[in-house]
Amino acid sequence: MFVPCDRGGGSASSDFKGFTLLMPAVSVGNVGQLATDLVISTLDMTKVGYFYTDCLVPMVGNNPYATAEENSMELSINAEVYSLPSKKLVVLQIRSPFIKHKYRPFCQTLLSWVKSSKCARVILLSSSHAYQRDDEQLLGTPLRYLLTPDLEKAVGGLMQELNWKEMEKVAAYPGINDTEKVLHIPGGGITKLLFTESCSKGIQMAVLLKFCSEGDNIPDAFALVDYLNEWLQLIKSEVNTSSQWKIPSSWRLLFGNGLPPALF
Repeated sequence: MFVPCDRGGGSASSDFKGFTLLMPAVSVGNVGQLATDLVISTLDMTKVGYFYTDCLVPMVGNNPYATAEENSMELSINAEVYSLPSKKLVVLQIRSPFIKHKYRPFCQTLLSWVKSSKCARVILLSSSHAYQRDDEQLLGTPLRYLLTPDLEKAVGGLMQELNWKEMEKVAAYPGINDTEKVLHIPGGGITKLLFTESCSKGIQMAVLLKFCSEGDNIPDAFALVDYLNEWLQLIKSEVNTSSQWKIPSSWRLLFGNGLPPALF
């Protein structure tokens, strides 16, 4: 459930009518979470609340978007909500993995909040194991999208204009029955479940994902957020859009650098 924080003022309301909800899946390489970090940091979004749930591993840490010593000691938890009313954008950032068998309760709680907060649509940033692609998925760009039927009616034509590739379905029983096709997103965490639940509940949802492998996934995050920007135009599109995204201060710790003194 959404819990507003005091400093958000009026914008901390649980009513995000007409807003786009952007969120990551906890998936291979944490690509969606890294891409979401870039959006929050670049747009200097205001934290307006928390998403309280027992479905995620508890955690607490320093402000991941600190810009000075004064705000570096602010605490952050596993699921926080940021807002930018000028762009009708609300972001749910998830920072810890799911507790076993808690995928479905989380999806139900999240989609219930989406309806009660009156969000217009949901965009899920995700990733999938590159090594499990089939032959068709090896061709062309490593970026894919999915749209629920309700969102397909609204933006399906735009995706065609952008020349985006829809996520292909793969054979349910390769080599035995290649005619029966299913949606398969290995390494995608809650992606498939959240997408199928949104389809059945009539919620407008888009999934943007990138095929990748575990490692240094910063380039994958830039590729995914640039992909998102082609659609939403969050920042001005230029030849080298990646250079315009603001890297958050917390990324200095991605590969085991020393802990910040303010933590103690």
